[in-house]
Amino acid sequence: MFFLTKKRTDEIAKAIEHSNENGYWAIVRKQFFKNRLAVWSLRVFYVILFVAITADFIANERPVYCSIKMEQTPDTLDTKIDIQVKVDTLLLASTTTPSKKEASKIEKELDEGRMECKVTETKIKTRTSFKKLMPVSESLSSDSIVQQKFLQIDTIITYTTLSSIDTIVETYFPIFRQYLVDLGLATWNEKFVTTKWLEQKYESVLFAPITYSATTRDPKNNKFKSPLGEQNFPEDSNNGWHYLGTERIGQDVAAGMIHGTRTAMLVGLVAMSIATFIGLFFGAISGYFGDERLKVSRIRIALNLIAVVLAIFFAFISNGYIIADLIGEGKLLRAIGVIIGWFVALVGLANILAIPLKKIPVLGKKVTVALDIIVMRFIEVVNSIPLLILILAIVAIIEKPSVLFVMVIIGTVSWTGIAKFIRAELLRIRRLEYIEAAQAFGYSEFRIILRHALPNALAPVLIAIAFGVATAILTEAFLSFIGVGIPDDQVTWGSLLRLSQDKFSAWWLAIFPGFAIFITVTIFNLIGEGLTEALDPRLRE
Repeated sequence: MFFLTKKRTDEIAKAIEHSNENGYWAIVRKQFFKNRLAVWSLRVFYVILFVAITADFIANERPVYCSIKMEQTPDTLDTKIDIQVKVDTLLLASTTTPSKKEASKIEKELDEGRMECKVTETKIKTRTSFKKLMPVSESLSSDSIVQQKFLQIDTIITYTTLSSIDTIVETYFPIFRQYLVDLGLATWNEKFVTTKWLEQKYESVLFAPITYSATTRDPKNNKFKSPLGEQNFPEDSNNGWHYLGTERIGQDVAAGMIHGTRTAMLVGLVAMSIATFIGLFFGAISGYFGDERLKVSRIRIALNLIAVVLAIFFAFISNGYIIADLIGEGKLLRAIGVIIGWFVALVGLANILAIPLKKIPVLGKKVTVALDIIVMRFIEVVNSIPLLILILAIVAIIEKPSVLFVMVIIGTVSWTGIAKFIRAELLRIRRLEYIEAAQAFGYSEFRIILRHALPNALAPVLIAIAFGVATAILTEAFLSFIGVGIPDDQVTWGSLLRLSQDKFSAWWLAIFPGFAIFITVTIFNLIGEGLTEALDPRLRE
């Protein structure tokens, strides 16, 4: 019995393996990998994505790792007692004054900044206490003896405090720590704030391959230094070579290219994620329900229409100033949250009120909603407005530019192609037998859409997403090239390309960003064509 069971299990396993090898997606994958241009484009995309993710570790003025000497002044009880005992001894018995050489040494150390702030603070407090112990006439006197006593107190405090300073070697991982600082979970030592990273004296250090951030300025190599020309570096400096040259104020072009890759990928992928979500929603309800499948009670239609009108009024008219202020301050997500909150609250309330009211025969009578026509007319309205003009009109009202705004705006106007693909697929899928079987089991319409219809209609969407990412990257490059929607301190491929207008002989500012935009847009178009051939049986060899 055991051998029969094992034999049967092996047969089932082989059958599953055979079905996986000959399944729909396995065939699509094999067909896609026959297209060499598409395969190489996919590999280049992986490289670009890797560069975008690890940009901080490829080009950064902060070291990946460093160890550095730090001076530590312990504020311990022993130090305070030591100072107090010496000052008390001076007040009670000492009449000697420090030598001129000793006093000069103290002043020199103070001028060179070797004393800790704590030394000066302690001096001021001790001088005040000393004056309180003296007669008023003597404390206000300019007598040399009083001034000598003050200087002697300074000497005691200075040397006692300096003797308690410990020099320790601390290890840092600055790039990782910067993430914590940005999140408000850590702070930088004052030494790193006052001195540039490339000018620090390290015990040991490991820099990124490019020792510049996108916004790091190199004053000695400003005014458009060519990557093939002479560059200036100070002695004992951590500055690296500018592999792709510099621009007008000395910022490294290679670092800008690396961090511009992150911006391009972020805009392309996030914008199309937003577009995909919106397109799937409208395309799914349009294709599945069509013009005859969605039947809703009269009262539900009426209440929902009233709720939508009220939501528009409260979100954009009555409280429009709140939305405008949030957008002006750069708080786009909060503004979107307020708008969605009004719609969800009022539409939800309308549907709750419709439940008891639909029991009334007149109000509860169901009416067929031509949802497909409504959605398609809405798509035509969106498509009738030129994409760039619509984006420029929206960006123009934003007071505080942000990459986040650009991603959201591109995503919210780029969903129509995806919606059409999904609609066309669901118009076909909704008539298949397994959908009818799910309906016979009594499953809800939205469960059938999400779990049965939509997963089998996603193949054409991949093509639209691939072409859409290329369009989003090109749109972002155009906006940054004309200086609209992107912050001035944000380095992108388009902003680097714009700098080439300042000096036509700076060929590297036109060649490298332009080539990056061309390659990225091309590989996504080739991936889209490869998916088109792999998913369309008529185009297969």
